[in-house]
Amino acid sequence: MKNTKLKIGGMSCASCSGAIERKLAKWENIEKAHINMATEKLHLRYDESQISLEMIAKAIEDLGYQVLMEEEEIDKKEEIDGTVSIRKTFKITGMTCTACSSSIEKALNKMEGIEEATVNFPAEKLTVTFLPEQVRVVEISKKIADLGYELISEPKGGQETDQDEVMMQKSWSKMIRSAILSGTIMFLMILHMLMGVEIPYYLVIVNILAFPNIFLLGKVVHKASFNALKNRSPNMDVLVSLGSLPPYLIGLTAFFFPLQAFTEMASSIMTFHLIGKYLENRAKGRASQAIRKLVEMGAKTATILLRGEEVEVPVEELQPGDVMIVKPGEKIPTDGNILEGKSTIDESMATGESMPVKREPGDPVIGATINKQGLLKVKVTKVGDETFLSQVIQLVEACQGSKVPIQEFADRITGYFVPAILMITVAVFSSNLLFPEFHQSILQWGAGFLPWVNPDAGTLSIAFVTATAVLVIACPCALGLGTPTALMVGSGMGAEKGILIRNGEAVQTFKNLKMIIFDKTGTLTHGRPAVTDILTGEGVDEFSLMKVAGALEKGSEHPLAHAIIEEAKKRKIPMEDIQGFEAVTGMGIEGFLDGDKVFMGNRKIMEKHKIAYEHMEEEIQRLENEAKTVMMIVREEKLLGIIAVADPVKEDSPKAVKELQEMGIQTAMVTGDNERTAKAIAEKIGIDYVIAEVLPEGKVEEVKKLQKDFVTVAMVGDGINDAPALKQANIGIAIGTGTDVAIEAADVTLVKGELGGIISAILLSRGTFRKIKENYFWAWFYNAIAIPVAMVGLLHPMIGAAAMSISSLNVIYNSLRLKRTDIQPSFKKVIEENR
Repeated sequence: MKNTKLKIGGMSCASCSGAIERKLAKWENIEKAHINMATEKLHLRYDESQISLEMIAKAIEDLGYQVLMEEEEIDKKEEIDGTVSIRKTFKITGMTCTACSSSIEKALNKMEGIEEATVNFPAEKLTVTFLPEQVRVVEISKKIADLGYELISEPKGGQETDQDEVMMQKSWSKMIRSAILSGTIMFLMILHMLMGVEIPYYLVIVNILAFPNIFLLGKVVHKASFNALKNRSPNMDVLVSLGSLPPYLIGLTAFFFPLQAFTEMASSIMTFHLIGKYLENRAKGRASQAIRKLVEMGAKTATILLRGEEVEVPVEELQPGDVMIVKPGEKIPTDGNILEGKSTIDESMATGESMPVKREPGDPVIGATINKQGLLKVKVTKVGDETFLSQVIQLVEACQGSKVPIQEFADRITGYFVPAILMITVAVFSSNLLFPEFHQSILQWGAGFLPWVNPDAGTLSIAFVTATAVLVIACPCALGLGTPTALMVGSGMGAEKGILIRNGEAVQTFKNLKMIIFDKTGTLTHGRPAVTDILTGEGVDEFSLMKVAGALEKGSEHPLAHAIIEEAKKRKIPMEDIQGFEAVTGMGIEGFLDGDKVFMGNRKIMEKHKIAYEHMEEEIQRLENEAKTVMMIVREEKLLGIIAVADPVKEDSPKAVKELQEMGIQTAMVTGDNERTAKAIAEKIGIDYVIAEVLPEGKVEEVKKLQKDFVTVAMVGDGINDAPALKQANIGIAIGTGTDVAIEAADVTLVKGELGGIISAILLSRGTFRKIKENYFWAWFYNAIAIPVAMVGLLHPMIGAAAMSISSLNVIYNSLRLKRTDIQPSFKKVIEENR
C-alpha cells in the first residue's frame, strides 16, 4: 500500500470533498481517501500494483475538479555492479551551439564516478548518471563552471512557486476586479434610485458592467456548479450560481417587459462570494502556517569536508557519512553526531525548551537546531525523509489530514445540506405565489424596522427575492471548515512545543480520559541508573571503597556496572585490572586486586564468604525501602562499605502526577520490578495504582484489565518496547528523546522526555476539541437563525451573500484564537515565576 497526498483545486465546500471521497471509496484498491478542506489536500492510501495515480487523477477530474500533483520528483536510482548510481537532470545556461554541449559531455564523461552524461542542447538540459560515493553534484557543477557554463538544479516537482500563494494571488485579482465592477454598479444605483439622478441607458450600463463579473470572473463557480449537478452532488457553487445567474437573466427581461431588474443584486452576490473566497484563502493560509514554519526552519546549504577541502553544498545533496562544519550561530543542516568540538545547542524548535543544551563529541544533534557557541564537526546520520524535521512535518500533516469522530457525523449531515436548501428554496418560492397575503403581512411588519424590506413589490418579485436570499444565506462551507482548521492550528501549536499529535481521533478521546498508565523505566525515571549513596565502614574512606568497586565493575556487563564506573570516572579514581574475575549468578562478582581477594554483591555472597554485615543491616533495609539496589564491597574479608544504586525519578514526575490527579485523571505504574521496590517508587511519585513484576509481553493484558474498570485509558511508554501496550490503549503516548519521534504505535509523541508534556498535550487536545465544538455550534447556529429569517422574506440577498462569507471567516478565526490557549502545566508556571 502506498501513501500519498494530492492538492485538489476547484472545491468550494464540504459537499465537494464528500463527492470525491464517495467516488474513491467505491474503488476496491483504495484503502483510504480523505480530504482536508482547509488545506485542500487529498490523503490517499492505495494499492499501486493494482491502480495508478493517473487513474485516480482522471476520476477526480471527471467530477470537475483539478488535481495539482504535489509529489516531488524522485531522483532515479539504479544498481550498477552492486553500487547504487543516481540519475539527475539539470539545466545548463551559457551554451550557444552544439559544440558547447559536446564539450560539456566530453569533460563530464572523463570524470571518475560518472557513468554517463548527455546534454540536450535545444532544451538546455543535462542528464547525468553518477556514483555518489565517487563524485558529488558540487564537483560536477564546478567542472561545468570551469568550462564557462552554469549548472542550475531543476526545482523539485517542477514548481518554482508556492501553489497556495498562486491561488491567493488569483483570488485577490478576481476580488479586486469584481469589487470595482460591483462598486461602480452600486454607485450608479444609489444615484439613480435613491437620489433620483437620471442616468441615460442605466439598465444597459448596469448589465454591461455586470456581465464580466458574473460570466467571466464567476466562470469557475458556474463550471463547478454544472459539474456538481451533473454528478448529483450539489455544493455551495450551485447555491451561488442560482443566486446570481437567474437574477441577471431576469434583469435582461426588464428591457422588454415592465419587470423589476435584479442585475445589481446578481452582481453583488458574485462579488461577496469572491471577497469571501479570498478572505477564506488568506485565513486558511494563517491556519496552515505551522507547516510552512517547519519547512522554513531547515537550513538551505551545508559546509562539508570534501577531499580535504571545505565545500558548500545544498542540503539536498548531503549523504550519510558526510562531515559537516557548523560554525557558531549557524543552523545544523541535518541530523548527525558530533565528531569534534563542544557547544550549547538551541533545540527550542524541536523540544520547546527555551534554554540551550550542552553537547559534546558522541552526542546526537538535530537538523535545523542552532549552534550557539563552539565550532563543531558533525557526521551526517540522517538525510531527507529520515530526519527529525521531516518526521515532525509528516506527523503534523498526518494529524491535519485525519478525521475526528465528531466530524464524520457533521460530514454526513453536510451531504444532505445543499439538496435540502434547494428543496426549501422551491418550497419558499411556491409558498409566496400560493399564499401571497400571508407573506405580505410578514413583510408589512418587517418594513417597520428593516429598510430593505419592500412589501409593495409584486408577488413574483417578492417570491424571487426571498428564494434567492435562502440560496445565498445558506453556508455549508462553515460546516466543512469546523474540524480541519482547528486541527491545523492545534497540531501546529503542539509541534512548536514538542507535542506531536498523530491523529485527530486522539483529540476527541482525550476529553474522556480517566486513567493514565506509566511505564516506569525511562518514563517516570531517567532510565539511567546512578550511584545515590556511599556508606563506608570504620577506618575506610570513599576513595578506597570506590577503587575496589570500580575495578570489579570494569569487567562486568551488568546494567548497574555503568553507574559505578561513571561515578568512579567523575571522582577521577583509577580503575585497575582484576585478575580471576568471576560473576556469581544471583549474588555478585569477585576476583583479585593487587593479590587481595575482593568481591561485591548482595547478602548471599556475604553469607557464602561468611562476612558479617549485620551491623549495617538497618542502613541496608532503609536504602532498599527507598527502591535502591544495595551492593556490599569486601577486601581481604573486611567489609569496606556499601554502595546504593538507583534509577533516579525524573524531577517533574511527582509534580506532573499530582497535577494529573487534580485534573480528575487517576494514575498507574506498570513495571517488572519486585513489588516492594515498585511500591517505594510509586509512593515517592504519588502513583495511585501499582502493577509490579510484569513482563514486557504482559503489559497489554494489564492495559485491557484497566480498560474494563476505567473505559478510557492512556498508556505512556518509550514507544519501542511498549509498542503493543501503546496500541492497545485508547491513547498511546510515546516519550521521544531527540530524534526518535517517528513512533508508529503512538497517537501522541512527546519529543522532550518530560511528563509535563502529557499535561500540555491534554490541555491542547481539550482546547482543540472545544474549538471544534464551538465551530460547529456557530456554523449550525448561523444557519438555524439566518435561513428561517430569509425564508420569511426579511433578509435581502446581498446582505445574505455578505453574511455567508462572514460565517466561514468566523469559523476560521475562531480556530486561530486557539493560539491564545495556555497549555503550560501549573507547576511549570510556578517554576517560571520564581526564576
